[in-house]
Amino acid sequence: MITNLKVTNYALIEHLDIDINNGFAVITGETGAGKSIILGALSLLLGHRADTKAVKDGTQKCVVEAHFNIGHLNMKSLFDAEDVEYDAEDTILRREITAAGKSRAFVNDTPVALSTLRLIGERLVDIHSQHQNLLLHDPGFQLSVIDTMAGCRDKVVEYKAAYDAYAAAVRRHESLKRQTEEDAERADYMRFQYQELSDASLSDPEEQEELESLAKQMTCSEDIKSAIYKAVNLIDNDETGAISQLRQAANAMESVADSYPSAAALSERLYACYVETKDVAQELGRRLDNIDYDPRELERVNERLDLFYSLQRKHHCNSLQQLMDIRDSLEEKLSAIDNSEEKLAECEAEMAETKAKALALAKCLTKIRKEAAAKVDKEMVARLVPLGIPKVQFITQLTPTDLSPSGADKAVFLFTANSSSQPHPVAEIASGGEIARVMLSLKALTGSAATLPTIIFDEIDTGVSGKVAEAMAGMMKEMAAGGRQVISITHLPQIASAGTTHYRVVKTDTGSVTHTDMTRLTHEERVTEIAQMISGADISDAARQQACELLDRWNASSVGNKPS
Repeated sequence: MITNLKVTNYALIEHLDIDINNGFAVITGETGAGKSIILGALSLLLGHRADTKAVKDGTQKCVVEAHFNIGHLNMKSLFDAEDVEYDAEDTILRREITAAGKSRAFVNDTPVALSTLRLIGERLVDIHSQHQNLLLHDPGFQLSVIDTMAGCRDKVVEYKAAYDAYAAAVRRHESLKRQTEEDAERADYMRFQYQELSDASLSDPEEQEELESLAKQMTCSEDIKSAIYKAVNLIDNDETGAISQLRQAANAMESVADSYPSAAALSERLYACYVETKDVAQELGRRLDNIDYDPRELERVNERLDLFYSLQRKHHCNSLQQLMDIRDSLEEKLSAIDNSEEKLAECEAEMAETKAKALALAKCLTKIRKEAAAKVDKEMVARLVPLGIPKVQFITQLTPTDLSPSGADKAVFLFTANSSSQPHPVAEIASGGEIARVMLSLKALTGSAATLPTIIFDEIDTGVSGKVAEAMAGMMKEMAAGGRQVISITHLPQIASAGTTHYRVVKTDTGSVTHTDMTRLTHEERVTEIAQMISGADISDAARQQACELLDRWNASSVGNKPS
């Protein structure tokens, strides 16, 4: 439940810091005073969209912060899953919006994603505004009411897991079937491509580079042989070759070594050059013998290279490794096509198995829901009769559907305010005031089964008055007595007087500045506020007396019952 609310620079609120009590609280104020601003600020803590217009003019940032006591909600596992510090006695949700549109969210001073703030906030506060009445058009909402009353959350989670497994199996089967059909249309061409690559006998990714080098060598063989022959002749000629000249130079230096000691070292160096040059000449001679021009071999090499180039152009690649990868991929796809019937059969068996499990769990859910639906009908009639619909008929219609994420049931609430009329879907037949009473009854019904600690009603009393308003106040007071914090924004004195705590929203216009504030009223201030709601701006003594009587009657009545 909310223990404190702080709002800074939000819309017309410059600074608000107010404690919120447990129990049934009411908020009143003139139309346009800014009650909706309070709700707008709270909605930011539920992860709703932020609007830069919400930042008070002339300021750089607005901040909304609420403190919660959540000790009884067993939410530690959720905080752990979101990697957020857990504080049962004082959990703090904060949202900051800058004038530039930047939004930041915090839980217990830890920066969190907006989705995390929404996940936690929606477990703490339920704001029921008038647009939420549109939920009565949503079969999903109606089914969720039944599930809440059935207390079958674990069964719903178990079913959802089974349905997800079935849906995944269906997707796999459809994907495989589609892929198989597409591949089957291309199978002949794929086999031709694979056979062509297979016949190329590709095994060495370096073969192309080696053959290109060999082809270049064979094409230039005459030039190569001529160069080698010339080099051999220059270094190994009997009279003028480098080998003979080096040998003579070494001998010349050796002959004067006795008289010129340095000549010995020079002779050794010349002799080493002689030996190395002679070895080079022998290597050139061997290479000369090995270089030969074979037209048939060159033709074979060029044909092989032409095959590589042709395949690479066809498959839009530039290496043998890529061609080998394409060949292996084609082989894998052809193998899948050849075994597609077997794989499809496996997928169909998986679909049947997962569907059978989902159907069994859906059947179990249906049984639980039917029992809960009967309870919903009985409870709703019991709640709507005191709300001024004595002849009400409320019937929860469950009809079978195909498997869906929520089960195999469709729920529709049928309603009529007259015993002589046939019930129809409540969203189609109920008036605005009747829908408000239906929604309040549903909230009271589910509130007793759920653990939501704070419920805020935004003018749910629209279209009602008198005893019906008293009955609605009694219902909200009863909800609060069940350990929840119930806050009602109201224009009716019957409801305002029922609150255990009363807050007033006031807008002040000084001419240059307009701002909104919310304060907790004392008993005397409550009398004045309620009297004004009864008689208008000119408060009569009779209105004050009536306000006192309303307050005294609620104080004297037992919790959860309307005053006698």
